[in-house]
Amino acid sequence: MNNSFGKLFSISIFGESHGKAVGVVIDGCPAGIDLIQQDFLDDLIRRQGEIKGTTERKEKDIPQIISGVFNNKTSGSPITILFDNKDVKSEDYENIKDTPRPGHADFVANKKFNSFNDYRGGGYFSGRLTVALVAAGVIAKKIINPDDQNIIINAYLEKAGGIKDINKAIDTAIISNDSIGGIVKCTVNNLPIGLGEPFFNSVESLISHAVFSIPAIKGIEFGSGFDAARMNGSQHNDTIINAKGTTSTNNAGGINGGITNGNELVFRVAVKPTSSIAKTQNTINLNSGDIEKLNVKGRHDACIALRMPVIVESVTAIVLADLMLQE
Repeated sequence: MNNSFGKLFSISIFGESHGKAVGVVIDGCPAGIDLIQQDFLDDLIRRQGEIKGTTERKEKDIPQIISGVFNNKTSGSPITILFDNKDVKSEDYENIKDTPRPGHADFVANKKFNSFNDYRGGGYFSGRLTVALVAAGVIAKKIINPDDQNIIINAYLEKAGGIKDINKAIDTAIISNDSIGGIVKCTVNNLPIGLGEPFFNSVESLISHAVFSIPAIKGIEFGSGFDAARMNGSQHNDTIINAKGTTSTNNAGGINGGITNGNELVFRVAVKPTSSIAKTQNTINLNSGDIEKLNVKGRHDACIALRMPVIVESVTAIVLADLMLQE
């Protein structure tokens, strides 16, 4: 397995949903950046999403900075951040050991790792590990925003269950013992022109790579995205209106030829419905080979997309930090 991402600013995540801890090792962070425990808390709280439709599992998510920080400043050596797992109920997952959840990684993980995978809470395939992505994102946001920059990354849940009335969609899912997906929109403003390394390390390539590392992501589009296939060139082309490269429209989503063009970077991601639902489903028994009824126990999100915006922001910041260090 390859558990790392990034060229100069690189991250490696580790741990399992119900293991002792999860965490991240960050290599390539420049020395001298202010960093204390409190810097992480706002984004970590956003990820917890303690609102209707999110899991009842409540970890404190207090970041333990194990290495790479001295006198409240990054030292230039690898940074290790650890998060304890305390609020676990592993017994809830005994019934899925041999009966994988439809739509989840249970089946493929069992086959790939010859039944040695940690199935509790999804193990290494759990959304729990996104806490490590958010922690790395906090540091990445500091790198892309030195004193002379004002790069603003903002993501939000645009739709849930196919509609803009998110509360209504969540209520319907909860009542029906089901789950729903959503669309998260992300924008980045005040980016410099020239970030991106085509062909294979274009901005779209790297952001897509990072975004698809987030569990439950099933699609991504930049700018006008799939609507571009229905447009004429005269409609889709963004007219440049000044020497700074500002355009009258932004169908390109702030990227041309894999390189940032100075306009707002815009993309959307599709988040699938949570696999673990209270409704009875059919699945295979890996021991007997028989089809059985499956009733998933435990504490699960009715809409995992509610907690996605800050995670999407974080992986975007990680990509941009790596590209800016390369520049």
